[in-house]
Amino acid sequence: MSTQHDTSIIIPCYNEEKGISINEYSNFLDNNPEAFICFVNDGSTDNTLQVLNVLKEKHPTQIHILTLEKNSGKAEAVRAGINYCNKNSKHQYIGYLDADLATTLEEFIELRNHLKGEIIFSFGSRIRKIGSTIERENGRFLIGRVVATFISNILDIKVYDTQCGSKLFTREISEELFQKEFISKWLFDVEIFYRMIHLYGREKAIGKMLEIPLKLWVEKGDSKVKFTYGFKLWFDLFKISREYKKIAKNNSNTNLM
Repeated sequence: MSTQHDTSIIIPCYNEEKGISINEYSNFLDNNPEAFICFVNDGSTDNTLQVLNVLKEKHPTQIHILTLEKNSGKAEAVRAGINYCNKNSKHQYIGYLDADLATTLEEFIELRNHLKGEIIFSFGSRIRKIGSTIERENGRFLIGRVVATFISNILDIKVYDTQCGSKLFTREISEELFQKEFISKWLFDVEIFYRMIHLYGREKAIGKMLEIPLKLWVEKGDSKVKFTYGFKLWFDLFKISREYKKIAKNNSNTNLM
């Protein structure tokens, strides 16, 4: 069914029965009739679907539940939701946000204000600064900074936080960025930046993206990423870097012919 909302928000959900705040989602939708939320139930084995159905009953025209039979990981859940909404909605903007609302829906929707002129992709950033409240367990924060610095270096762009789950795009660029499957289930955010660079070239891509420091980000519950993934993370980064370098080399050779 085609919808007429201005902004579509993809919320990937895997066993989020206890993490979904019905009141927060409901209050946001009441105050933002132009917003549409697509929950992607990624093969949950708890009562996530029942919780989502309660929300949908309250907001039938602003919520869709897309169910994946098998757990496919965050990357594919987000991609499936974005492709579904692009096919069935007439929105101008589309993005994704974590189900626990570590970033509030209200702050997420404000990312629209930055999608103008050359900017086609805006994203939240968990920068600890005066005037902001960024609550994150110190161990995760320190590990995150090491990983983020490494990612910034391999991308060769000055980005503070590629992994914050708060990203918004114009419809047109989302159709390009989410067309193909991602290499990594969890580090697909890195691939989004690589895809921007390969679409536009590094300098032009930088001018089309904007990193917005968040006013509020509060870590909630346990991460769905297993601790053991910390070892595989570096291998995934290597695979991503190698693949996109290969693509860049092939494109360069094609241009020379």
